[in-house]
Amino acid sequence: MNNIFSSWFQRQLSNPQLVILLILLATVFAVVILFGQILGPVLVAIVLAYLMDTPIEQLQHRGTNKSLSIWLIYLFFIAFMVFLVVVMLPLLSSQITQFLSAVPAMVQTGRDMLSQLPESYPTLVSVEQVTEIANAASRSMTEFAQQALAKSLGYIPGIITMLIYLVLIPLLVFFMLKDKKELFSWVTAFLPNDRSLAERVWSEVDLQIGNYIRGKFWEMLIVGGATYIAFVVVNLQYSLLLGVLVGLSVLVPFVGATVVTIPVAAVAFYQFGWGGEFGTIMLVYGVIQALDGNVLVPLLFSEVVNLHPVAIIVAVLFFGGVWGFWGVFFAIPLATLVKAVISAWPTLEEKAVQ
Repeated sequence: MNNIFSSWFQRQLSNPQLVILLILLATVFAVVILFGQILGPVLVAIVLAYLMDTPIEQLQHRGTNKSLSIWLIYLFFIAFMVFLVVVMLPLLSSQITQFLSAVPAMVQTGRDMLSQLPESYPTLVSVEQVTEIANAASRSMTEFAQQALAKSLGYIPGIITMLIYLVLIPLLVFFMLKDKKELFSWVTAFLPNDRSLAERVWSEVDLQIGNYIRGKFWEMLIVGGATYIAFVVVNLQYSLLLGVLVGLSVLVPFVGATVVTIPVAAVAFYQFGWGGEFGTIMLVYGVIQALDGNVLVPLLFSEVVNLHPVAIIVAVLFFGGVWGFWGVFFAIPLATLVKAVISAWPTLEEKAVQ
């Protein structure tokens, strides 16, 4: 058995292209794990640059020169950022504060509902069990709301950091768009000349990452916007906050939609109680989720390599645990990278044999 593994390692490591690829992957993962938090603005800028690549190329195909295309898309991006900071952020902050202030009242409403269970189902639930569950939930939710409010008022350093990012990120995005070829040439100058395998794997992953980021952006925007409009129509409180939460939930496949259902149902029950309005809200929410999963996702991600749901969940758990938010966001592209490397591996062995 030892001879089998030894000969396999010798055969693989004798291929210089595979060694180069493995060293590059190990270096990138080490940098991300060790300096991921510090490089946050750079990662955000890379994501935004990917988003703007396609519209810039489309303008160029229509006859607009490169510089003008970059400036038009960049100015649109700046206008969008100003709208988010000046208009959306204050509204969202106000709704978050109101929601956190209303959490104790929501908990009390839930306790009142639980207190009626022993009367309706005396053989299944006792008064002591309901009291214990209600007290534990009340303490947890009230402490969460109080801590969230206290932290939101004491995050002056975080606000300063955010303001710095608001200056740095647009600058990074502009130079990444303007000097993309020069930056790419500078990075590749440090790589060995014999890197055809790494370039083949990167070309596939680069395509998948670009498609994934653009698809996720539009999915978040469409799902979040549709949810906000639908909740406004049915007169649900905290519509903007819930719309943002539902939009962000698409970042975590399968799990996100399940988790965000809890605040949607809690707000609907607190505002309307059991009845037709509650059923209508949950039906609308279910329709949006069904359209997202069965219509929007296949339409937006038709060019992305298909991964088994188990592989996606494992990727989210693993990369999210290693890299936090960015690990969750890039879980599918990173899983695609792993798949691309594995797919290239047998080809190398065949070439080595030949």
